[in-house]
Amino acid sequence: MRRDLHSDICIVGDGAIAKTTALAFAQAGQSVTMLTPPAAPKAPAAGDPGWDVRVFALNHTAHKLLSSLKVWGALDAARVAPVDAMLVNGDGEHAGALGFDAYGAHTGTLAWIVEDRNLNQALDAALRFAQNVTMVAGHATALLRDDDGATVQLADGSAIRAALVVGADGAQSWVRGQCDIGLDYRSYGQRGVVSNFHCEKPHLGAAHQWFTGADGIVALLPLPGNMVSLVWSAPDALADTLCREGADALAARLAVYARDKLGTLTPLRPELVRDFPLRLMRPHAMVAPRVALVGDAAHVVHPLAGHGMNLGFADVAQLVATINAREPQRAIGDERVLARYARARKENVLLMQFTTDGLARLFGTDVEPLRVVRNLGLNLLDKLPVLKRRLISHALGNQQG
Repeated sequence: MRRDLHSDICIVGDGAIAKTTALAFAQAGQSVTMLTPPAAPKAPAAGDPGWDVRVFALNHTAHKLLSSLKVWGALDAARVAPVDAMLVNGDGEHAGALGFDAYGAHTGTLAWIVEDRNLNQALDAALRFAQNVTMVAGHATALLRDDDGATVQLADGSAIRAALVVGADGAQSWVRGQCDIGLDYRSYGQRGVVSNFHCEKPHLGAAHQWFTGADGIVALLPLPGNMVSLVWSAPDALADTLCREGADALAARLAVYARDKLGTLTPLRPELVRDFPLRLMRPHAMVAPRVALVGDAAHVVHPLAGHGMNLGFADVAQLVATINAREPQRAIGDERVLARYARARKENVLLMQFTTDGLARLFGTDVEPLRVVRNLGLNLLDKLPVLKRRLISHALGNQQG
């Protein structure tokens, strides 16, 4: 049935970043229409779904935002694991090492490991009680913009009129495409292989990362109890093998890296190994007339530092703050206001893109002179407390506690 909706903000997307954006604007007093794809039919739930293999290492910026929206307290706390230390290991016979811990960072914890399902369930619960939020499921067909706002047209003939459209619709953003925003794209020739394991020894809240050279980057993140979540950034050919062999063979491969620290690893669900492509995506702009991009629609980085989701939460916090701080005479989608948002995010996004891309290149090159240099670099950095504190501060989201 055709209907026309009017709101201050139209958010396109259905992931955690889109939901957080809707809540943040609604709690700031704006009316919000959230456009999501039509829901696909779901099979009936079959008992305990187990631990989600998709997890996020959320930093203090994400924690602060989600707490302010009353979402953090709605998470299942029994399924959230604090990260109290991060141990980074180089490769080769003389592997370098770098360690961070919460005590040295003068904070209670470095980050929190949260399952995708846990996060989205808390956001969904908050949205059910949110005022000023209208949920619309449908297919967008066109985005029209003029001096007073923007209109999203839907396949059923309906339309959503708003002062600002926020593209929170992921790496393949439809909104970004409608704005003809250019994109620099590069595949890393890698895929992230994920699975969960029980570890024989307690992980003590430590996240471990191994730069292996030719085999990519292995990260084991703490889950509650004696469990860890794997993210292996593996070259495509190796990723094919890891997924084909299954979790038991994966555990045997991981023993080379993890046995001394975590003991024997046992798959939580032997059949559950997933993978996703790794790529660098740099849109040429985060804003267009009457449009702002957040999350993966605005930037996609290598997951080795675990900050892709955190960048998205920082986008949301900055966009809402910038619009709330606008002059009274300026509209929500005013070009100058959106330009302030883009400027405010530019340095942080570029730094994360440069850092993750540079590390992926440096540690992905299996050449002996580079191997020596990067291991020496890890050891040197570990002995420079001032530089370590700056790195930790940035990883925390520049929020100490």
